[in-house]
Order: sequence, then structure tokens, then C-alpha cells
Amino acid sequence: MNEDRPPPDYVEEPSEPGSQGGRIEDHVKAKETWLRLVFMIVMLVLYGVSRVVVTVVIVLQFLFVLFTGRSNERLLALGQSLATWTYQVIQYLTYNIERRPFPFDLDWPPGHPPES
Repeated sequence: MNEDRPPPDYVEEPSEPGSQGGRIEDHVKAKETWLRLVFMIVMLVLYGVSRVVVTVVIVLQFLFVLFTGRSNERLLALGQSLATWTYQVIQYLTYNIERRPFPFDLDWPPGHPPES
């Protein structure tokens, strides 16, 4: 047996609690995980409120078009920024991004679509 290599059944334990492949106890005790849960709950509540606001924007925009024949620019901008913010929230909740959406880490998104 070669002394330079470990035996085939040897598994090296990671040194950091946050690294992948660590022990379950390390993951369960990690403060970052529990803090993220708190932020996720807050973001879910804000997401629920945003659904009501989007519904109001939809109704107001429809009424504006019904009575004037054109879209309200401010409502268009608000709708776009709400759509972008909602996307950021879902990205955060599904672990696709680490930065928390407005009002925590990111600024409120602009009311115009990003340039392609």
C-alpha cells in the first residue's frame, strides 16, 4: 500500500461549517441559514403585499385606458418596477441570488425595462 495516498474509503471532513459536504449538525447550527430564513419570511410577506399593489395598478391602468384611450406613463413605470422587484424576490427565495431585494441590499428597481 502506498503511504502517499489515503485508503479508498477515507472521507475528508471539510474544515468550514458553511462548506458543502459538511456535517448536518454544522448546517443546522449555522446562523447564516437561520438569518436567511427570517429574511425569506419577511420577503414572502412583502411579496404578498406587492400582489395587492399589482392588482390595484392593473385596475387603475385599465380604467385610465378605458376613459382616456391611452396608458398612464407613471403606472407603466410602477408596473415595470414592481415586476422587476418581484423577479428579484423570487430569485432570492429560490437561492438564485444572495443579495436581498429592496429594502435590504438592493435599491428599488427602475421603472423602465433594462436595455437589451
